[in-house]
Amino acid sequence: MSSPSFQSVPLQDVRDYWNRRPCNVRHSPKPVGSRAYFDEVEARKYLVEPHIPSFAQFERWAGKRVLEIGCGIGTDTISFARAGAAVTAVDLSEQSLDLARRRAAVYGLEDRIRFVQADAEQLADALPAEPYDLVYTFGVIHHTPHPGRILDQARQCMRPGSELKVMVYHRRAWKVLQILFTQERWRIGDIERIVAQHSEAQTGCPITHIYTRAGGRRFLEDHGFAVSDLSVEHIFSYAIKPYKQYRYVRQWPWRVTPAPIFRRLEHRFGWHLCMTAKLGNDEGTKGPSG
Repeated sequence: MSSPSFQSVPLQDVRDYWNRRPCNVRHSPKPVGSRAYFDEVEARKYLVEPHIPSFAQFERWAGKRVLEIGCGIGTDTISFARAGAAVTAVDLSEQSLDLARRRAAVYGLEDRIRFVQADAEQLADALPAEPYDLVYTFGVIHHTPHPGRILDQARQCMRPGSELKVMVYHRRAWKVLQILFTQERWRIGDIERIVAQHSEAQTGCPITHIYTRAGGRRFLEDHGFAVSDLSVEHIFSYAIKPYKQYRYVRQWPWRVTPAPIFRRLEHRFGWHLCMTAKLGNDEGTKGPSG
């Protein structure tokens, strides 16, 4: 469930954190803003997180209207637009949006994307009341003080048949174990604060809510959604030092783990809790177990 300890954190702290270093901004050593830079950012993201295209199903939304809550520097935004979707991309960070706009211009996709700077907890103040076929938010709403408010805002942007795809961080993940062991030596009682501080490439993230499978499902259902699919994905398997040098070297124990076993471990102890849902009916329809 969402941690109440984060509810008093000023949203400005979250905005300042992502403005200092937008997500994935260092995924390429090429000149920032160049086509070569954006090409490498995309390639690196989907190499390290190969489950994203199958989760997002970019091609499925051709000719449809997509609302992306938390677009960052626009990797998935461009993928949706390139596949033929009309995208409204929202982000809290002005620096992230600036790069995302430049990215759309580089690829000639400005006419397919509307960028909006907004607090997603108050999304209705920034967007007209109109339905989208897909509301997509990947690795975003767990970084806001009241993530449930974003789900309530998302419902107002949907109609029967619209779909919600959301990724939040998984509490029972290998990464959580690593953080507790390497950073704070098993101070379990303060797990939310510890994980938040070390959840991203840049330390000091002000807020990171984490969810179990059951907690993630309940989170969506409590805000009026029926979960149709739930999966756990992504163990980061690369050694950090060569990774920062844009070399991909598996670290122990993953370099000796057979691929089928690694995938099974990812589905149990991965960092990404990926959920697909639709609006629940008046009887509170529940999705199948994940």
